[in-house]
Amino acid sequence: MSSQALFSAALLDAQLTAPEVLRVPNEHLEQRFAVNRNNVISSLIDALADTFPVVQQLVGEEFFRAMAQIFVRQAPPTSRVLAEYGAGFATFIEQFAPAASVPYLADMARLEFAQLTSLHSADCTPISAEALQALLADSEQLSQAQLVLAPSVQLLSSRYAVVDLWGAHQGHGALNSINPHQAQCALICRPQWQVETTAITAADHAFIAALRKQPLLAAWQNIASQHPDFNPSDALGLLLRQQAICAITLPTSAV
Repeated sequence: MSSQALFSAALLDAQLTAPEVLRVPNEHLEQRFAVNRNNVISSLIDALADTFPVVQQLVGEEFFRAMAQIFVRQAPPTSRVLAEYGAGFATFIEQFAPAASVPYLADMARLEFAQLTSLHSADCTPISAEALQALLADSEQLSQAQLVLAPSVQLLSSRYAVVDLWGAHQGHGALNSINPHQAQCALICRPQWQVETTAITAADHAFIAALRKQPLLAAWQNIASQHPDFNPSDALGLLLRQQAICAITLPTSAV
């Protein structure tokens, strides 16, 4: 293991002594290194608290910080950008037995990390309603056209009412009126520079996910055959309002 790797490992593991590279005559070396270690771990926990505020609210600060400290030791950051730290936190929570009493906690972490991903995604110029209407009126192009979704578009499907639970922690609705075991799907995107989280139907979730891989008409037909309640006009209208479509691509040209 390189000196840098040894140093990084020692910063996160209190069982390890200060690296040999720091071994100079100093009776306070271990004490000073422990202070640095605590500062690093505390900074990483703070970064997680900033990214997952509702997760912290659901379990309380003390529980959250204890849980986050274990995660930090197991999964230190691989990037210098702390604002992007925490990609594996939801999976960790799923396997963290003390959190089992809050079964929707992992999906709440997924929702909040999706919001972070959306926030830091690349910009794009949305298509106009007129461009989409022109496509829908052209049967030849419609059979081949594919919609390009904005980089900010994120999707989540949960067995729990994570959108309503998240909204209640933003002051939208009463927490005690929510049935947390009601399944919900979410569309997360960033129109007008602000991330928005919207509860959507399972059919709309499946349709938007299909648009990433299939031409518009194929996705439309496939989802309609699987979900009798699917309304393509509503789904496309939502994507337009959320500025979630960047382009219309055709086999030989782009609109």
